[in-house]
Amino acid sequence: MSRNNILIKQQLQAYLLGLLAVTAFALTLPATKLAVPFFGFTAVGFGRAAVAGILSLILLKVTGSIFPRFRHIKGLVIVALGVVFGFPILSAYGMKYAPASHGAIIIGVLPLFTAIFGVLLAKERPSLEYWLAGVAGSSSIIIYSLYIGQGSLQLTDLALLFAALSGGIGYAEGARLAKELSSWRVICYALVISLPITLPLAITTAEMNSSYNSLSSWLGLGYLSFISMFLGFFAWYKALKMGGIAKIGQLQLLQPFITIFVSYFLFDESISTTMILVLIVVLLCVNWTRTARVIGNR
Repeated sequence: MSRNNILIKQQLQAYLLGLLAVTAFALTLPATKLAVPFFGFTAVGFGRAAVAGILSLILLKVTGSIFPRFRHIKGLVIVALGVVFGFPILSAYGMKYAPASHGAIIIGVLPLFTAIFGVLLAKERPSLEYWLAGVAGSSSIIIYSLYIGQGSLQLTDLALLFAALSGGIGYAEGARLAKELSSWRVICYALVISLPITLPLAITTAEMNSSYNSLSSWLGLGYLSFISMFLGFFAWYKALKMGGIAKIGQLQLLQPFITIFVSYFLFDESISTTMILVLIVVLLCVNWTRTARVIGNR
C-alpha cells in the first residue's frame, strides 16, 4: 500500500472515530438535563468524573499501567481542569436553567476554541481558509444566541461559553499528550489524579430530590459517567491524535444536530426554523474546514 493510501486510510479512521465520539458527546447535554433535577448540578458535574475516575483506576491497574512521568503531570492537570472540572460543572449549571437544545447551539463554539488551543499548545497551523470557515460557523452560533437572548447573552449562555472554552483547552492538551501517552491513558490519568477532589464533593453535594424521577436521573448520570466522561474520550483523543486537532475538532459542530434531535423526543423541546437555518450554515462550515489546509497535524 502506497504512503498516500495509508494517509487516506488513517484520515478516514480518524474521522470515523471522531464521529463516534461526537455522537457520544452529543447526548451529554440531554443526559445532564435528566440528572440535574434529582442530584443537583454540582453533584452531577463531580459525580460523572468520580465514577469515571474509579473505572479509570481499575483499568490502569488491570493493564499494569505505570504512573505518568513528571513532565506529563502539568499537561494532565490542564486536561483535568478543562474536561474533568470546567466543562462538566459549567455545562451542568447551564442545563439547570436552559433547554438542552439551546445549550447545544452555544456549545457549537467549542470547535473554534479547540482549534485556537491546538495552535497554542500543539503548534498546529491552520490556513486562512480554515479560520474563515471556523469563524463563520461560530459567529452564526453567537449571533443566534444573541437573537434568542434579545440582544444580550444570559448567565447560562456565559456558563456554557466558558464550558466550551474549558473543553477546548482540555481537548487540545489531551490530543498533544496522546502523541506521547496512549490515547485512552490520557483521560484515565486525568480522572484518577482528580479523584481526591471529585469523589468527596460528589458524595457531599448530592441533593437526591425525591420530587423528580430518580430512575431517569440515574440513567442520565450513568450515561455521563460511562460514555461521556470515559469511553467517549478513548475515541476522541485517538481521533485528534490521528487526524489533527483542528480538522477533527470541527466535527463537534455536528453535535447540535444530534443533541437537538434527541432533546425534541426526550423533553418535547421545539425546533424553530431559525435554529435549522443556523445548523445548516454550521454544517456547510464543517465541510469547508474539512477541505482547508492545516500544517502540523501529524
